Amino acid sequence: MSPTRQDAWSQDEDLLLAEVVLRHIREGGTQLQAFEEVGKQLSRTSAACGFRWNSFVRKQYKSGIDLAKKQRKEMKKQTIPQEMDSSQVEASEETSSAVSAKSEGVTFQAVLHYLENLHKQATAASSIEEAKEKSIQKLKDLEKKSYLLAAENERLIKNLKAIEEDYRSLIEIMERARKMVVLQEEDRQQKVKFQMDKNGNLERVVK
Repeated sequence: MSPTRQDAWSQDEDLLLAEVVLRHIREGGTQLQAFEEVGKQLSRTSAACGFRWNSFVRKQYKSGIDLAKKQRKEMKKQTIPQEMDSSQVEASEETSSAVSAKSEGVTFQAVLHYLENLHKQATAASSIEEAKEKSIQKLKDLEKKSYLLAAENERLIKNLKAIEEDYRSLIEIMERARKMVVLQEEDRQQKVKFQMDKNGNLERVVK
């Protein structure tokens, strides 16, 4: 497993990051998935890729982002007619039944029942769309929080390194001061000597 890189980004790495993110936007993926993909290729964390994208690269590709979003909408429009869900199938069957019933005579109750079913389907579709929008917004909020936390983490790491350097400098200063005190004490002791006076008493002689 290669170590996580923390060196400066090159122009080629910025280009790779932009290409992958725009592809995910165009294909309906999330930016978080794009950052994970780029991180694996460059041996960087997905958070570092997200921070690089939001702080620098994204500003260089505003028109590309708009184009990718437009292409994503066009792709969705093309796939919707091919993907009829069960509710649409039921609605189609209801319509066929209502049309075939004309030959037998349509009753007021049958029409009312048909309209009630259409109303239920429309309400269900509206609820699903609303839930989808909420989920997308929640995902965006989580991605934004992830980028902010990554930036805060990098700031704290820098602060920690600065504190560690200050601590080491303080220890070195204290060690030098201790050595100076020891040397001064040894020097003072070497200067003090004793000799005996004429009365036989020891007296201190300072050089």
